[in-house]
Amino acid sequence: MFEARASSPKRDVWINDTTLRDGEQTPGVAFTLAEKVAIAEALAEAGAPELEAGTPAMGDEEIETLRVLASRGLGLRVLAWCRMGKADIDAARRAGVDAVNLSIPASDRLLSVKLGLDRAEALERVRRYVPMALDAGFEVAVGAEDASRADPDHLLRLAETVAEAGAFRLRLADTVGALDPFRAHDLVAPIARASDLAIEFHGHDDYGLATANTLAAVRAGATHVSVTVGGIGERAGNACLAEVAAALEGLHGLKTGLDLARLPALAERVARASGRPVPDGKAIVGRDVFAHESGIHVAGLLVDPETYRGADPKLFGRRHRIVIGKHSGAKALAHALGEHGVELPPLVAARLIPLVRSLATRRKRALSIDEVLRLHEQACAATAAQDHPRRF
Repeated sequence: MFEARASSPKRDVWINDTTLRDGEQTPGVAFTLAEKVAIAEALAEAGAPELEAGTPAMGDEEIETLRVLASRGLGLRVLAWCRMGKADIDAARRAGVDAVNLSIPASDRLLSVKLGLDRAEALERVRRYVPMALDAGFEVAVGAEDASRADPDHLLRLAETVAEAGAFRLRLADTVGALDPFRAHDLVAPIARASDLAIEFHGHDDYGLATANTLAAVRAGATHVSVTVGGIGERAGNACLAEVAAALEGLHGLKTGLDLARLPALAERVARASGRPVPDGKAIVGRDVFAHESGIHVAGLLVDPETYRGADPKLFGRRHRIVIGKHSGAKALAHALGEHGVELPPLVAARLIPLVRSLATRRKRALSIDEVLRLHEQACAATAAQDHPRRF
């Protein structure tokens, strides 16, 4: 059974990371055992309390991977995703995990197409298999697949049945990414009001709203959120761990227990293993999200960092970085050159700025300090030639 660290931090919202399960369902992504162990260890070091690590019904290799992860003593709950049935519960028992997420469709469409069941038969499965998993020694969560397209009354009956059966949590999954934040709130709120169950929200990013929907779900009463590192996952992916954690803590003052400073390195680790590079502009963890080029912004930041800062990079083990490019002004250039012991008089700056803009436009990137220094030499030479024209 799962045992939390003796010094477990306070958590207002519990992060359930599903990078190794749903994240690996990204088209073309397949983690090796060594990569899964490294990712799991990095998540544990970052303070993640729960890891949905795989699907034991996939076969012996997946079961052995789950067994390895469960035996590492990571100090987090290792959970397996299972269908609501005996064969999957037996496979999870072989995997030696702490907990299972027993999933069953919630919408009429998926109940009919996937299982040939009606709502009453689905509830009966919950009554049968949740106690079976509990008797096998698991902590049991129930996942309501396609909850975002389910009948609200059925979801309320499902929550009541799940609680009566003895599960500790109900996951509401926006399986096809059909929600916006308003509808996500409306999905979660009545269930959270009516039930003492812990509610988890699992969002997909088909409309680019997974993070926003997750925050709306928390506002509506969800206390657990399902995320992946980098937001990887099926189709457009899942809610992004770094975005969700940073927004919960930085915008809403809710504790996740995560060490936010470890998130950039964690994102890079998963990017290498998945073959999906972190975009330069990816929120929180991207290379350029705390980089500044605009002359107006840089001028303000050099005086007071709060002038153009929404999130403090120090929280994530990062710092502001001033880059030189087409939009750089005299203050940014003076700052960059000053760090290398070079002064920038106003007359030289007036010549340097158009040189920088021209080269940055041709190269279509920020300039290196060596390039800026060479342009500075040209600007100095041109200024000297103007001040001391040659005489014939």
